[in-house]
Amino acid sequence: MEENLDVLIIGGGPIGIACALQCKKKNLNYKVLEKGALCNSLFNYPLNMTFFSTSEKLEIDGIPFISNNPKPTRNEALEYYRRVVTSHELHIHLYETVLSVTKENELFQITSQKNTYRSKNIVVSTGFYDIPKLLNVPGENLAKVTHYYKEAHPYTLQKVAVVGASNSAVDAALEIWRKGGEVTMIVRGPHIGDRVKYWVRPDIDNRIKEGSIAAMFNSEILQIEAESITVKTPEGSTAIPNDAVIALTGYQPNFTFLTSLGVQLSEEKQIPNYNEKTMESNVKGLYLAGVICGGTETHKWFIENSRVHAQIITDDILHKIEESEVS
Repeated sequence: MEENLDVLIIGGGPIGIACALQCKKKNLNYKVLEKGALCNSLFNYPLNMTFFSTSEKLEIDGIPFISNNPKPTRNEALEYYRRVVTSHELHIHLYETVLSVTKENELFQITSQKNTYRSKNIVVSTGFYDIPKLLNVPGENLAKVTHYYKEAHPYTLQKVAVVGASNSAVDAALEIWRKGGEVTMIVRGPHIGDRVKYWVRPDIDNRIKEGSIAAMFNSEILQIEAESITVKTPEGSTAIPNDAVIALTGYQPNFTFLTSLGVQLSEEKQIPNYNEKTMESNVKGLYLAGVICGGTETHKWFIENSRVHAQIITDDILHKIEESEVS
Protein backbone atom coordinates (compact mmCIF):
# COMPACT_ATOMS: atom_id res chain seq x y z
CA MET A 1 0.00 0.00 0.00
CA GLU A 2 1.44 3.36 -1.02
CA GLU A 3 0.93 6.71 0.69
CA ASN A 4 -2.29 8.63 0.18
CA LEU A 5 -2.28 10.61 -3.05
CA ASP A 6 -4.02 13.82 -3.98
CA VAL A 7 -4.58 12.55 -7.52
CA LEU A 8 -4.28 9.21 -9.28
CA ILE A 9 -4.43 9.47 -13.07
CA ILE A 10 -5.52 6.42 -15.06
CA GLY A 11 -4.09 6.57 -18.57
CA GLY A 12 -0.63 7.67 -19.71
CA GLY A 13 -1.45 9.21 -23.07
CA PRO A 14 -1.01 12.90 -24.02
CA ILE A 15 -3.92 14.05 -21.82
CA GLY A 16 -2.79 11.93 -18.87
CA ILE A 17 0.67 13.45 -19.27
CA ALA A 18 -0.86 16.94 -19.40
CA CYS A 19 -2.69 16.20 -16.14
CA ALA A 20 0.54 14.98 -14.54
CA LEU A 21 2.34 18.17 -15.58
CA GLN A 22 -0.37 20.32 -14.00
CA CYS A 23 -0.29 18.24 -10.81
CA LYS A 24 3.45 18.72 -10.55
CA LYS A 25 3.17 22.48 -11.16
CA LYS A 26 0.54 22.76 -8.42
CA ASN A 27 2.53 20.59 -5.96
CA LEU A 28 -0.15 17.90 -5.88
CA ASN A 29 0.92 14.42 -4.82
CA TYR A 30 0.07 12.31 -7.89
CA LYS A 31 0.81 9.18 -9.87
CA VAL A 32 -0.11 7.99 -13.36
CA LEU A 33 -0.96 4.36 -14.08
CA GLU A 34 -0.77 3.18 -17.70
CA LYS A 35 -1.57 -0.40 -18.66
CA GLY A 36 0.73 -0.38 -21.68
CA ALA A 37 3.59 1.61 -23.13
CA LEU A 38 3.80 5.37 -22.72
CA CYS A 39 1.19 6.90 -25.05
CA ASN A 40 0.01 3.38 -25.76
CA SER A 41 -2.64 4.39 -28.30
CA LEU A 42 -0.17 6.49 -30.30
CA PHE A 43 2.34 3.65 -30.12
CA ASN A 44 -0.22 1.34 -31.75
CA TYR A 45 -1.00 3.77 -34.59
CA PRO A 46 0.31 2.88 -38.08
CA LEU A 47 4.07 3.37 -38.35
CA ASN A 48 3.82 5.96 -41.13
CA MET A 49 0.82 7.89 -39.81
CA THR A 50 0.74 11.67 -40.19
CA PHE A 51 -1.48 13.70 -37.85
CA PHE A 52 -4.23 15.93 -39.19
CA SER A 53 -3.33 18.53 -36.54
CA THR A 54 -0.24 20.70 -36.73
CA SER A 55 2.49 20.20 -34.14
CA GLU A 56 1.66 23.30 -32.07
CA LYS A 57 -1.88 22.00 -31.56
CA LEU A 58 -0.47 18.81 -30.04
CA GLU A 59 1.70 20.68 -27.54
CA ILE A 60 0.92 20.36 -23.85
CA ASP A 61 1.59 22.92 -21.15
CA GLY A 62 3.15 25.28 -23.69
CA ILE A 63 6.17 23.01 -24.23
CA PRO A 64 7.24 23.51 -27.88
CA PHE A 65 6.75 20.63 -30.27
CA ILE A 66 9.06 21.02 -33.27
CA SER A 67 8.47 18.73 -36.25
CA ASN A 68 10.09 18.51 -39.67
CA ASN A 69 6.83 19.45 -41.35
CA PRO A 70 3.77 21.37 -40.09
CA LYS A 71 1.87 18.09 -39.56
CA PRO A 72 3.95 15.75 -37.41
CA THR A 73 4.30 12.00 -37.75
CA ARG A 74 3.57 9.27 -35.22
CA ASN A 75 7.28 8.88 -34.45
CA GLU A 76 7.75 12.62 -33.89
CA ALA A 77 4.77 12.69 -31.52
CA LEU A 78 6.11 9.74 -29.52
CA GLU A 79 9.50 11.43 -29.28
CA TYR A 80 7.88 14.67 -28.09
CA TYR A 81 5.78 13.08 -25.36
CA ARG A 82 8.72 10.88 -24.24
CA ARG A 83 10.87 13.99 -23.85
CA VAL A 84 8.17 15.80 -21.90
CA VAL A 85 7.86 12.89 -19.45
CA THR A 86 11.57 12.28 -18.96
CA SER A 87 12.69 15.91 -18.80
CA HIS A 88 10.00 16.74 -16.21
CA GLU A 89 10.54 13.48 -14.30
CA LEU A 90 6.84 12.72 -14.16
CA HIS A 91 5.64 9.90 -11.89
CA ILE A 92 4.28 7.42 -14.42
CA HIS A 93 4.01 3.67 -13.86
CA LEU A 94 3.86 1.76 -17.15
CA TYR A 95 2.50 -1.74 -17.79
CA GLU A 96 0.35 -1.49 -14.67
CA THR A 97 -3.32 -2.28 -15.29
CA VAL A 98 -5.97 -0.99 -12.90
CA LEU A 99 -8.06 -3.94 -11.72
CA SER A 100 -10.61 -2.28 -9.45
CA VAL A 101 -11.57 1.01 -7.85
CA THR A 102 -13.63 1.36 -4.69
CA LYS A 103 -14.45 4.36 -2.53
CA GLU A 104 -14.70 4.51 1.22
CA ASN A 105 -15.60 7.81 2.85
CA GLU A 106 -13.53 10.40 0.96
CA LEU A 107 -10.78 8.10 -0.34
CA PHE A 108 -10.60 5.95 -3.43
CA GLN A 109 -8.78 2.65 -3.19
CA ILE A 110 -7.23 1.67 -6.50
CA THR A 111 -5.97 -1.88 -6.94
CA SER A 112 -3.64 -2.58 -9.83
CA GLN A 113 -1.88 -5.77 -10.87
CA LYS A 114 1.19 -4.53 -8.97
CA ASN A 115 0.05 -2.43 -6.03
CA THR A 116 -2.77 -0.76 -4.09
CA TYR A 117 -3.13 3.01 -3.88
CA ARG A 118 -5.31 5.43 -1.95
CA SER A 119 -6.21 8.76 -3.49
CA LYS A 120 -8.52 11.67 -2.76
CA ASN A 121 -9.19 12.14 -6.47
CA ILE A 122 -9.05 10.12 -9.67
CA VAL A 123 -8.66 11.34 -13.25
CA VAL A 124 -9.71 8.90 -15.98
CA SER A 125 -8.01 9.69 -19.29
CA THR A 126 -8.06 6.28 -20.93
CA GLY A 127 -9.00 7.30 -24.47
CA PHE A 128 -10.91 5.00 -26.80
CA TYR A 129 -8.45 2.96 -28.87
CA ASP A 130 -8.48 -0.28 -26.88
CA ILE A 131 -11.87 -1.72 -27.86
CA PRO A 132 -12.59 -2.10 -31.60
CA LYS A 133 -16.11 -2.05 -32.97
CA LEU A 134 -16.59 -5.58 -34.23
CA LEU A 135 -18.16 -6.66 -37.50
CA ASN A 136 -20.02 -9.44 -35.64
CA VAL A 137 -19.90 -11.84 -38.57
CA PRO A 138 -18.92 -15.51 -38.80
CA GLY A 139 -15.18 -15.94 -39.21
CA GLU A 140 -14.18 -12.67 -37.53
CA ASN A 141 -12.07 -14.67 -35.08
CA LEU A 142 -9.86 -16.12 -37.83
CA ALA A 143 -6.14 -15.33 -37.61
CA LYS A 144 -6.23 -13.43 -40.91
CA VAL A 145 -8.57 -10.79 -39.42
CA THR A 146 -7.27 -7.76 -37.53
CA HIS A 147 -8.84 -4.53 -36.25
CA TYR A 148 -5.53 -2.67 -36.16
CA TYR A 149 -3.16 -1.75 -38.98
CA LYS A 150 0.57 -1.26 -38.37
CA GLU A 151 2.39 -1.44 -41.71
CA ALA A 152 1.98 -2.64 -45.29
CA HIS A 153 4.81 -5.14 -45.72
CA PRO A 154 2.97 -8.26 -44.43
CA TYR A 155 0.29 -7.72 -47.08
CA THR A 156 2.57 -7.67 -50.13
CA LEU A 157 1.23 -10.07 -52.84
CA GLN A 158 -1.89 -10.67 -50.73
CA LYS A 159 -5.56 -10.13 -51.52
CA VAL A 160 -6.60 -7.72 -48.77
CA ALA A 161 -10.03 -6.44 -47.77
CA VAL A 162 -9.92 -3.11 -45.95
CA VAL A 163 -13.22 -2.48 -44.18
CA GLY A 164 -14.11 1.16 -43.53
CA ALA A 165 -13.75 4.57 -45.18
CA SER A 166 -12.04 6.66 -42.48
CA ASN A 167 -8.53 8.10 -42.50
CA SER A 168 -7.08 4.89 -41.09
CA ALA A 169 -8.81 2.73 -43.73
CA VAL A 170 -7.75 5.01 -46.58
CA ASP A 171 -4.15 5.19 -45.37
CA ALA A 172 -4.00 1.39 -45.05
CA ALA A 173 -5.50 0.84 -48.50
CA LEU A 174 -3.07 3.22 -50.21
CA GLU A 175 0.01 1.92 -48.38
CA ILE A 176 -0.81 -1.74 -49.03
CA TRP A 177 -1.51 -1.08 -52.72
CA ARG A 178 1.82 0.73 -53.05
CA LYS A 179 3.62 -2.20 -51.43
CA GLY A 180 2.18 -4.67 -53.91
CA GLY A 181 -1.03 -5.81 -52.22
CA GLU A 182 -4.31 -6.30 -54.08
CA VAL A 183 -6.76 -4.12 -52.16
CA THR A 184 -10.54 -4.13 -52.02
CA MET A 185 -12.24 -1.55 -49.81
CA ILE A 186 -15.56 -2.58 -48.27
CA VAL A 187 -17.52 0.57 -47.42
CA ARG A 188 -20.90 0.58 -45.69
CA GLY A 189 -21.79 4.03 -47.04
CA PRO A 190 -21.96 5.48 -50.57
CA HIS A 191 -18.52 7.11 -50.60
CA ILE A 192 -15.21 7.62 -48.81
CA GLY A 193 -15.62 9.33 -45.41
CA ASP A 194 -16.04 13.10 -45.20
CA ARG A 195 -13.28 13.42 -42.57
CA VAL A 196 -10.53 11.93 -44.75
CA LYS A 197 -7.48 14.22 -44.79
CA TYR A 198 -7.80 16.73 -47.61
CA TRP A 199 -4.34 16.01 -49.01
CA VAL A 200 -5.11 12.26 -49.16
CA ARG A 201 -8.61 12.34 -50.66
CA PRO A 202 -7.53 13.04 -54.29
CA ASP A 203 -5.12 10.12 -54.08
CA ILE A 204 -7.70 7.56 -52.94
CA ASP A 205 -10.39 8.93 -55.27
CA ASN A 206 -8.07 8.63 -58.26
CA ARG A 207 -6.87 5.12 -57.33
CA ILE A 208 -10.47 3.96 -57.07
CA LYS A 209 -11.46 5.72 -60.30
CA GLU A 210 -8.64 4.13 -62.28
CA GLY A 211 -9.30 0.69 -60.77
CA SER A 212 -5.99 0.31 -58.95
CA ILE A 213 -7.93 -0.10 -55.69
CA ALA A 214 -11.31 -1.80 -55.87
CA ALA A 215 -14.11 -0.26 -53.81
CA MET A 216 -17.45 -1.85 -52.94
CA PHE A 217 -19.77 0.92 -51.67
CA ASN A 218 -23.06 0.43 -49.81
CA SER A 219 -21.66 -2.97 -48.93
CA GLU A 220 -20.74 -5.03 -45.89
CA ILE A 221 -19.08 -8.34 -45.11
CA LEU A 222 -21.48 -11.17 -44.30
CA GLN A 223 -18.97 -13.97 -43.69
CA ILE A 224 -15.22 -14.52 -43.54
CA GLU A 225 -13.69 -17.82 -44.56
CA ALA A 226 -10.11 -19.07 -44.86
CA GLU A 227 -9.68 -18.13 -48.52
CA SER A 228 -12.62 -15.84 -49.25
CA ILE A 229 -15.13 -13.34 -47.91
CA THR A 230 -18.82 -12.99 -48.72
CA VAL A 231 -19.94 -9.41 -49.27
CA LYS A 232 -23.48 -8.06 -49.36
CA THR A 233 -23.77 -5.43 -52.13
CA PRO A 234 -26.70 -3.53 -53.66
CA GLU A 235 -26.64 -6.13 -56.46
CA GLY A 236 -26.73 -9.07 -54.04
CA SER A 237 -24.20 -11.22 -52.19
CA THR A 238 -20.90 -12.15 -53.78
CA ALA A 239 -17.85 -14.13 -52.69
CA ILE A 240 -14.38 -12.82 -53.49
CA PRO A 241 -10.94 -14.40 -52.93
CA ASN A 242 -9.24 -13.08 -49.82
CA ASP A 243 -6.05 -13.58 -47.80
CA ALA A 244 -6.49 -10.92 -45.10
CA VAL A 245 -9.16 -8.67 -43.61
CA ILE A 246 -8.30 -5.36 -41.95
CA ALA A 247 -11.47 -4.13 -40.25
CA LEU A 248 -10.92 -0.46 -39.43
CA THR A 249 -14.48 0.28 -38.36
CA GLY A 250 -13.68 2.41 -35.34
CA TYR A 251 -13.11 2.03 -31.60
CA GLN A 252 -14.88 2.94 -28.39
CA PRO A 253 -14.06 3.80 -24.77
CA ASN A 254 -14.23 1.14 -22.09
CA PHE A 255 -17.76 1.85 -20.94
CA THR A 256 -17.78 -1.19 -18.66
CA PHE A 257 -14.89 0.29 -16.69
CA LEU A 258 -16.62 3.67 -16.42
CA THR A 259 -19.85 2.17 -15.13
CA SER A 260 -17.91 0.04 -12.64
CA LEU A 261 -16.63 3.33 -11.20
CA GLY A 262 -20.22 4.55 -10.82
CA VAL A 263 -20.12 7.00 -13.74
CA GLN A 264 -23.55 7.48 -15.30
CA LEU A 265 -23.81 7.20 -19.12
CA SER A 266 -26.49 8.56 -21.42
CA GLU A 267 -28.56 5.91 -23.17
CA GLU A 268 -28.14 7.03 -26.76
CA LYS A 269 -24.43 7.90 -27.11
CA GLN A 270 -23.04 6.65 -23.79
CA ILE A 271 -21.86 10.16 -22.93
CA PRO A 272 -20.67 10.21 -19.31
CA ASN A 273 -22.25 12.51 -16.76
CA TYR A 274 -19.77 15.26 -15.87
CA ASN A 275 -19.65 18.97 -15.06
CA GLU A 276 -18.20 20.82 -18.06
CA LYS A 277 -16.90 23.60 -15.81
CA THR A 278 -14.83 21.27 -13.60
CA MET A 279 -14.72 17.95 -15.54
CA GLU A 280 -15.88 16.20 -12.35
CA SER A 281 -18.24 13.28 -12.98
CA ASN A 282 -21.35 12.41 -11.02
CA VAL A 283 -18.99 10.55 -8.66
CA LYS A 284 -17.45 13.11 -6.31
CA GLY A 285 -13.69 13.30 -6.77
CA LEU A 286 -13.69 11.35 -10.04
CA TYR A 287 -12.76 13.47 -13.06
CA LEU A 288 -12.81 12.73 -16.79
CA ALA A 289 -10.34 14.06 -19.34
CA GLY A 290 -9.88 13.75 -23.08
CA VAL A 291 -11.77 11.81 -25.70
CA ILE A 292 -13.52 9.62 -23.12
CA CYS A 293 -15.83 12.57 -22.41
CA GLY A 294 -17.53 12.13 -25.77
CA GLY A 295 -18.92 8.64 -25.31
CA THR A 296 -19.43 7.03 -28.71
CA GLU A 297 -18.79 10.43 -30.34
CA THR A 298 -15.08 9.69 -30.56
CA HIS A 299 -14.50 12.48 -33.09
CA LYS A 300 -15.69 15.17 -30.68
CA TRP A 301 -12.57 15.45 -28.51
CA PHE A 302 -8.95 15.48 -29.68
CA ILE A 303 -5.60 16.26 -28.08
CA GLU A 304 -5.81 19.83 -29.36
CA ASN A 305 -9.19 20.68 -27.80
CA SER A 306 -9.04 18.53 -24.65
CA ARG A 307 -5.54 19.36 -23.38
CA VAL A 308 -7.20 22.21 -21.44
CA HIS A 309 -8.98 19.60 -19.31
CA ALA A 310 -5.77 19.14 -17.31
CA GLN A 311 -5.74 22.68 -15.98
CA ILE A 312 -9.50 22.75 -15.39
CA ILE A 313 -9.31 19.56 -13.32
CA THR A 314 -6.27 20.46 -11.26
CA ASP A 315 -7.59 23.98 -10.58
CA ASP A 316 -10.79 22.45 -9.18
CA ILE A 317 -8.88 19.92 -7.06
CA LEU A 318 -6.60 22.62 -5.68
CA HIS A 319 -9.61 24.82 -4.93
CA LYS A 320 -11.20 21.99 -2.93
CA ILE A 321 -7.99 21.39 -0.99
CA GLU A 322 -7.68 25.08 -0.13
CA GLU A 323 -11.30 25.21 1.00
CA SER A 324 -10.86 22.16 3.24
CA GLU A 325 -7.77 23.68 4.84
CA VAL A 326 -9.64 26.92 5.60
CA SER A 327 -12.58 25.08 7.14
